[in-house]
Amino acid sequence: MSVKILSVTVLLLSMCVCFSSSAGIRGPTRKRPCCVDVTNLDMSPEVVGETYREQASSHPCVKAIIFNTEYGQLCADPNAQWVQDLTSTMKKVQ
Repeated sequence: MSVKILSVTVLLLSMCVCFSSSAGIRGPTRKRPCCVDVTNLDMSPEVVGETYREQASSHPCVKAIIFNTEYGQLCADPNAQWVQDLTSTMKKVQ
C-alpha cells in the first residue's frame, strides 16, 4: 500500500471519528465538532490555506491543532514536529 493511500485513509478515519463523536451535539448554540483523536503522521502535504485552529482538551475533546484540507478538518497532535514546523511557518506568513 502506498504512503499516500495510507495517509488519505488515516485522514478519512480521523475525520469520521471526529464527526461521529459530535453528531449528537445540537442545541441553541451549535458547537463545532471537536477532535477526539489526533494523528502523528506527517499530513502537511494535505493541508490547504495558511490558517489553523488550536483546540484545548475538554472531555471528550483532546488537545489538537486543526488544519483545513480539501477533505475537511485534520486533527493533528500539537507535539508532533511536523505540526510545530507548519504552524511556525503559518505564523510567519500572517
